[in-house]
Amino acid sequence: QAQLVESGGGTAQPGGSLKLSCTISGGDDAFTLYSNDWYRDRPGKDRQLLARIPETGPPHYAESVKGRFTISRDSARSASYLEITNLNLDDTALYLCYVEAAQRGERRRHYWGYGIQVTVSS
Repeated sequence: QAQLVESGGGTAQPGGSLKLSCTISGGDDAFTLYSNDWYRDRPGKDRQLLARIPETGPPHYAESVKGRFTISRDSARSASYLEITNLNLDDTALYLCYVEAAQRGERRRHYWGYGIQVTVSS
């Protein structure tokens, strides 16, 4: 059974940086990622789409995070990354990865990760 697991979170100071990773694994074959998104959940707020790499075309970003967030993908590792710079207190959240992926010969499916906590604190 496929699992999507995030890593790289933790506690950081304002002004610092973090790079979150998200890797899908399971079964005998590697996964092909078709699209991947990063979201975050903050207390009292709706889930926010932060960045997306579509199947074709350039990445998209929420206006509020442009310039500080960078999404990338390593197809060979079936991994997605989200780099956050100049962290501020509002970045404290549970960050979640969401991908559309498939193994060879299988149909595409969507997967959510379990989430990784990022806490920004001085």
